[in-house]
Amino acid sequence: MIEVNNLVRRYGKHIAVDHASFKIEKGEIVGFLGPNGAGKSTTMNILTGYLSATEGTVRIDGQDILENPTGIKRKIGYMPENPPLYQDMTVTEFLSFAAEIKGIPAADRKAKMNSIMETVGVGEVQKRLIKNLSKGYKQRVGLAQAMIADPQALILDEPTAGLDPKQILEIRDLIIELGKDRTIILSSHILPEVSAVCKRVLIINEGKIVADDSPENLGKRILGGTHIHLRLGATNAAVTGALGKIPTIKKLEFQESQESGSVEVIAEAAKDTDIRNDLFRALASANIPILMMRSLDLSLEDIFLNLTTTEEGGK
Repeated sequence: MIEVNNLVRRYGKHIAVDHASFKIEKGEIVGFLGPNGAGKSTTMNILTGYLSATEGTVRIDGQDILENPTGIKRKIGYMPENPPLYQDMTVTEFLSFAAEIKGIPAADRKAKMNSIMETVGVGEVQKRLIKNLSKGYKQRVGLAQAMIADPQALILDEPTAGLDPKQILEIRDLIIELGKDRTIILSSHILPEVSAVCKRVLIINEGKIVADDSPENLGKRILGGTHIHLRLGATNAAVTGALGKIPTIKKLEFQESQESGSVEVIAEAAKDTDIRNDLFRALASANIPILMMRSLDLSLEDIFLNLTTTEEGGK
C-alpha cells in the first residue's frame, strides 16, 4: 500500500531524511518513532504530499505520488499533532467544508459525514462550536476530517496527545478498529500506546531507518539471545548446581529477590533457543520449586533508547 524507496530530503547542507526505505501493507498498523529532529515529521509530510523529496520515490497503492498528487492525496488521511480546526465552525460545518475540499460530491456529503461522525463518536456534539469542545472531542473531529474521503491509508501524528486515560483508551480502540481495513502509520511519543496498538515499528534516527520489525524481535536482537527470568525457592548454590548442567545455558545472572526465602536468576541461552522444558526438568529433578518463570523482554522504551542512543553515540 505504501512503498518508500531511498527517500532523501535536504535543507541546504542538512539531510533531514537520509535514504529511508520501507514498505507497509494494507491492514498494517505501524508505529513510526524517532527522537525530536530525527526526520519523522519530514517523512510524514512527504508521504502526505505536503513536502517534496529531494531524491527517492513514494508510491501509494502502486502510484508514484508525483505522478498524480491530487488523486493520491484522496487516498491518504492525515491527522497532525494539532489538527487545524476552524474553532468558530460547528462540527458539521467543518466536516462539510473538509468534504468539499476533498472533492466529495454535494449529494454524497451528508451521508458520508453522518457515517464518519458515528464511527469516531462525535454525533452528539455535531451542532456545537469546535472551540467549545473538550480536547478529546477535538481530537476526534481531527480524525473525522482525516477520514472524510474514506482514505485507504491514515497517517496519525500524536493522536492521543493531551488526552486523559479514558480518552486514550477510546482513541486506541478506534485506531485498532480502523486498522482492520486500512493502512495506518501511527507516530507517538507515548510508547506504551504504540506497543498496545502496533505489531510493527519503524524507528528513524538522524534521518535513517535504524529499525523495522516487531518490538519482540527487536528486543531479542538487542538482548542477543533468549533470556528467562526465574524466581526459585532455593539457594544460589542449589540453583547453580541444577542449571549449570544444562548445555544450552550460556550464562546465569543472579539478582536480588523480591520475595524472602527465594532467589532470582536470569538464564541466558543462544538466540531462538527455547530452554523452558530443560529448565523445568532440571529444577524438578533437583526438587527446586518454580515460583515464577517468564521470558525477559525489553520494553519498547528500552528498545527505542538503545537504538537511538547507540546511533547518537556513533556520530
